Amino acid sequence: MANLKAIRRRIKSVQATQKITRAMRLVAAAKVRRAQQRTLAARPFTTRVIKMLREIVRDTAEIDLQELPLLHRRPIKKVAIIVLAADRGLCGSYNSNIFRHTLERVQQLEKDGKEVSLILVGLKSVAFFRHFKLTKHRTYTLLPAVPTVEEAKLIAMQTAELYVKGVVDAVELISTHFISLLRSELVNTKFLPVELPPPEVHEALQPQILFEPTIQEVLELQLLPKYIENVIFQSLLDASASELAARMNAMSNASTNAQELINTLTLVYNKARQASITQELLEVVGGAEALRA
Repeated sequence: MANLKAIRRRIKSVQATQKITRAMRLVAAAKVRRAQQRTLAARPFTTRVIKMLREIVRDTAEIDLQELPLLHRRPIKKVAIIVLAADRGLCGSYNSNIFRHTLERVQQLEKDGKEVSLILVGLKSVAFFRHFKLTKHRTYTLLPAVPTVEEAKLIAMQTAELYVKGVVDAVELISTHFISLLRSELVNTKFLPVELPPPEVHEALQPQILFEPTIQEVLELQLLPKYIENVIFQSLLDASASELAARMNAMSNASTNAQELINTLTLVYNKARQASITQELLEVVGGAEALRA
């Protein structure tokens, strides 16, 4: 009898957990659609900014570009990695995949003789790397659920300041690229110095662009800051959509597993109850037989 009570308590516990996972799946499913729309809507602007930067740099003399701090390249001895993770868990292997890829990259850089430091985004990344003996320049936690340009600008400008002042010689960004509700992939972006895409082989003739006051000031004060801000903003949008999709899938799998466990426990309970009833019947029949004798 005590065994039956324990199984009943176990079934009720799993049912309560299943209600929570189902609710979390519904919440994530409601949010991920809007996150997906925001992510896809921002990509054309990012593509246009990259294209514009490429076209302007293509038509600018190399000696003029050397005066721009974000384009200046120097021997790489110190590398900072921006780790873009989540503030919360319960999203499957989303965070662990990012951390594993980051550790692999850190080991590779240290093997090449580079000094590695971190810029952490998300409570989970701060908690994971807390005990690692790596320099942490900045930490950004409890960011808004819906990424904004303001927070992207803050991260971009403070990171650029580290590069311009020579604290680090290069900055990499490890994050996720949202593909669909069922798939996202890890990406390692060369954030600073600004990596310009190679020019296309066949480009249509473009009209001459005139800049006021100078092309250097347009690049330094407008286009390059806008570029690095938008790279961070797009990464935050992709990360938000990927995290919500991962949480939706994880909670869906958890609900399915809970149902399977409930079915298994119910079967065990029914068998135990049947055995208990059979035992009671045998005792009653045995008692009746004893009285007759």
